[in-house]
Amino acid sequence: MMEEVEEEKFLQKFEQIADRLSDKGYAIIDNFLEPDEVRNLLEVLQHHQEQGTFKKAGIGTADQFTVDRQVRGDYIRWIEPSQALPPTQVFLDRMHEVMRYINRTCFLGLKDFEFHFTVYPPGTVYQRHLDQFQTNDHRRLSFICYLNEDWQPENGGNLRLYLPKDDGSEEEVDVLPITGRLACFRADIIPHEVLAANRHRYSLTGWMLDQLNELTFL
Repeated sequence: MMEEVEEEKFLQKFEQIADRLSDKGYAIIDNFLEPDEVRNLLEVLQHHQEQGTFKKAGIGTADQFTVDRQVRGDYIRWIEPSQALPPTQVFLDRMHEVMRYINRTCFLGLKDFEFHFTVYPPGTVYQRHLDQFQTNDHRRLSFICYLNEDWQPENGGNLRLYLPKDDGSEEEVDVLPITGRLACFRADIIPHEVLAANRHRYSLTGWMLDQLNELTFL
C-alpha cells in the first residue's frame, strides 16, 4: 500500500512537470526530494569535496572552454552513472522516470541525461546565459534540484528565469533555491542567471538530451 501511495505521489509530480513545461516552458516543483533524500545527497556531495573531485566550472566546450570567475563562479563534480553512490543512484533513477514520462506525454524524443553536483560559494554568480551550446544543440531541458537546508529569502541565491513574451519583451521569474525544490525549463529558449547568495548554495544540475550522451558530438 505504501509503495502504491509513493508511486501515485511521484506520478502527480511528473504530471505537473510535463503540464507546466508544455504550457509555460518551465516548471517549479516543491518537495521533489524528501528531506532525508536531501541529507543523503549532501553527504555524498561532502564526500566528493573531501576527495577533492570538484573542479572550477567554465564556459563553452572542448577547445572553446574558458574559466571566467566574473561570469561563472561555481564548482562542479560530474556524475558517472556507473560509479554513482546509492543516494545519487536513487536520484538518477527518478530522473530516468521523469524522462520516460515526458517522452510519453510531450513527445520530445529524449534519449539520455547528464548531471553534476554544483557548489556556489558565497558571493558567486552565473551571469545570464542559455544552456544550449552553439556547437552542440542536444540539450533540450535543464533541471536543477536544490539541496539547501533551512534556506531563507534573505540568503539570496535565486535562479532568475527570463521568459520570452509574444510582444518581444520578457517576464522575470525568481526561484528561491529551497531544499528539495526542482526547477526545470527549456534549455534552448529560456535565458537565466544565478544571483549571489550569502552562504554556500548546493544543487544537482543537469540536462535531458535528444541524443545519447556519448554521441552528442555528432
